[in-house]
Amino acid sequence: MTSLLVDRRDRTASPRAQRPLVLIATLGGAAAALAPLLVCVAVGIVGWFAADAGAHGAPRDGMRMGAVAWLMAHGSGITVGGVAVGVVPLGLTTICAWSMWRLGHWVGDALSGHGPDADRISDGERDLTVPVAVGMFFLGYVVVAVVVATLAASVETSLSVPRVVLWSLAMSLVLAAPAIAIGSGRAAIWATFVPAVVRQGAATAIAILTAFLALSAVVFVVSLGFGVGEAATMMSQLHLEVGEGTVYALANGGFLPNATLFSGSFLLGPGFAVGGNTLVSPGAVVLGPLPLFALLAALPDPGAPGALLSLLVWLPPLVAALATMWWQRRHPALTWLEAALRGCGGGIVAGVAFAALASVAGGTAGPGRMRHVGPFVPDVLVAAITAFGLGGLLGALVMAWWQRRGALQSAE
Repeated sequence: MTSLLVDRRDRTASPRAQRPLVLIATLGGAAAALAPLLVCVAVGIVGWFAADAGAHGAPRDGMRMGAVAWLMAHGSGITVGGVAVGVVPLGLTTICAWSMWRLGHWVGDALSGHGPDADRISDGERDLTVPVAVGMFFLGYVVVAVVVATLAASVETSLSVPRVVLWSLAMSLVLAAPAIAIGSGRAAIWATFVPAVVRQGAATAIAILTAFLALSAVVFVVSLGFGVGEAATMMSQLHLEVGEGTVYALANGGFLPNATLFSGSFLLGPGFAVGGNTLVSPGAVVLGPLPLFALLAALPDPGAPGALLSLLVWLPPLVAALATMWWQRRHPALTWLEAALRGCGGGIVAGVAFAALASVAGGTAGPGRMRHVGPFVPDVLVAAITAFGLGGLLGALVMAWWQRRGALQSAE
C-alpha cells in the first residue's frame, strides 16, 4: 500500500519537474513584455479616437504611439525633427516592472522542480537553474522589445534600440532574477548562507527607502494641491477638449514617479533643475520659462524659500530614524554593534538606492535649455547617504536602548 502511495506522489510531481526550463522561462519573458505593451497599445488607440475622433491618421497611428510610450518606459527616448526627448516615464516603467516581477515569480514557481534539492544545494552542489532561467527570461523579453522598436521607428522619429536592450537587461537582473529565485525557492535556501546582520540591514534599507518615497510623494501631492489653480490655467491655455484633456492627464500621470523622486531630491537639499541654469532647492529657487505641463504647477515660487521650506531638510534623517525604529521594534538586535550596523548600513544602502532611482528620473525634455532636467545626482548621493546613514544609526541605537531598558525593568 505504501509503495502505491509513493508511486502516486511521484507521478503527480513528475510533470512539474519535467517542464522544459528554456521554454517556460522564454515564454515568461515574452509574456512579461507583451502584457503592458498590449495595454499601452490599447490606450493609444483609445487616446487617438478621443483626441480627434479619428479625424486624422489611422488607428495604426494610435497603436504606434502606444508602442512608442512603452519603449520610452524602457529608456529608448525619442527624436522628432532633430528634437530629442529622453525623460523616462517612470509610471509606465513601474507597470512594466510589476509585470516582470509577477511573471518572473510564476516562472520560478513553474521551475521549482528543476535542479538539485535543498539538501544537495546545502552540500555545495552547483545549481544553475536560476541563472539559466534569468538568461532565457531576458532573451524572451528583449526579443519582443527589439521587434517593437524596429516596427515603431519611422522616417520622422528615431528610437534608441541599444538603450532599450540595456534597460531590459537591467530590469531582468534587478526584478526578474530575484522573482525567479523567490518563486523557485532558491532565495530561501541562499538566505541561510547570508549573515543575519546583513539580512536585517537589507530589510532596514527597504524600510527606510519605502518610508522616504512615501514622504516624497506626500510632499509632492501637497505642493501640487497648492498649485492646482496654476495647473488649471495651463490646461485652459491649451484649449483641450474632454478627450484631449484625458490624454493630457494620462501623460502627466506617467511622470508621477519622476515627480516623487524630484521631490525627494528637494527634501534632501541638493534639489533639481528644470532647464539649464535653473535650481529648485530649499535654499534657493531659480526658474525660467516652463512648458505647459501640469505637474510643474507643484514648483515653488522663484526666490528665497521661506523658513518652513528650509526646515524640510530635517525630514529625511527623521524618517530614516523612525523607519529604523519601527523595523527594529519588530526584530530586536542582540548587541549594540548589531543595532548600529543595521541602522547605519541600511541607511547607506537606502541612500545609494535612492540616488540610483534619481539618476533615471531626469533627462532631456526638449530643445535648448530643456535639455537639462533632473536631480543633481552626485550631490543627492552624498546627501542621501549622510541623512539616511545618520538617521538610521540614531534610530537603531535609540530603539536598542529602549528595548534593553524594557528588558531590565521586566527582569527586576
